[in-house]
Amino acid sequence: MSELSQDQIWMQRAIHLAQQGQYSTRPNPNVGCVIVKDGKVVGEGFHPRAGQPHAEVFAIRQAGALTQGATAYVTLEPCAHYGRTPPCAKGLVEAGISQVMVACSDPNPLVAGKGIQILQEAGIQVSTGVCEAEAAVLNRGFLKAMATGLPYVRLKVASSLDGRTAMASGESKWITGPEARQDVQHWRAISGAVITGIETVLADDCLLNVRQLPDVDDISTVVQPKRVVLDRQGRLPLDAQILQQPDTVMVMGPFRAELAQLGVIQLEIQSLHSLLRTLKDFQIYDVLVEAGATLSSAFLQQGLVDELISYVAPTLLGQSARAMFNAEFEHLAEQLRFKLIEVSQVGNDVRLRLTPLQESI
Repeated sequence: MSELSQDQIWMQRAIHLAQQGQYSTRPNPNVGCVIVKDGKVVGEGFHPRAGQPHAEVFAIRQAGALTQGATAYVTLEPCAHYGRTPPCAKGLVEAGISQVMVACSDPNPLVAGKGIQILQEAGIQVSTGVCEAEAAVLNRGFLKAMATGLPYVRLKVASSLDGRTAMASGESKWITGPEARQDVQHWRAISGAVITGIETVLADDCLLNVRQLPDVDDISTVVQPKRVVLDRQGRLPLDAQILQQPDTVMVMGPFRAELAQLGVIQLEIQSLHSLLRTLKDFQIYDVLVEAGATLSSAFLQQGLVDELISYVAPTLLGQSARAMFNAEFEHLAEQLRFKLIEVSQVGNDVRLRLTPLQESI
């Protein structure tokens, strides 16, 4: 492994700062900034929540007059537009920064190179791509949605060694252990929406919200994901637990006045692809699918899954238990293949993270 350059070391510090906002910044991206002068950090910060100052502002405030002639390391191209906060690119210019190192360019049409242009026109030296791959992980959904119009989709499944998710009766609590179930809370917390089907709601009366995170003392600081229920026949019970927070629920199905009175957002029945585009319009850039075999298979077969997160419990449920997926293939050429990107032991279970191979979708 090659030794890290000093620029990479400072940028990794900025990435670490950006991670502190991973549960609270939505729909804004996670951004960290470190200001360095004469080989020392003089200011740093991260973006904590939408509507609050951006990372560059906190770093500039902390550095004070030491920003003159300093170098700023920013994980995402500084914004160039007036929104709920003023443009950070101009703030860096006014602070007298002489050099800016950017990890990722911002594909947002409101930025898209304009931030870098503002800096360069002011005579600031700009370099891009420092630790780009590592910084991009922070904002996979935001970057994908801005570039393609579709959110980043993670599909989560939990199964036995023989690929079963529930007994024939539907009994499924619990196949995986408490550590794996706790681990799922992280994936929900970084998602703008959790998608499920009505069969899962009817069978489990699930909440699908974020209830506990190991590094978060006050769960109210977490931006809760929307819960999206696909209910084409309008069967969602009004006493379902998921409706305890109706303002965070979206239902794709026939219009129901009783849901409207609760404040539930109702979406027209549409294809899964169109649904994802609709969610992007709601500034939902990361989606977690937690559903049964039919809906999970549909997302996979339609090529809509960016990442599969599979928890495997060391147990056997038998051939009469329900399968993880129910896709039917007649030929080997139809198989869906994946690239394994990570294997982790979580409690007594194993977590696999995989990405679909392009030729299989």
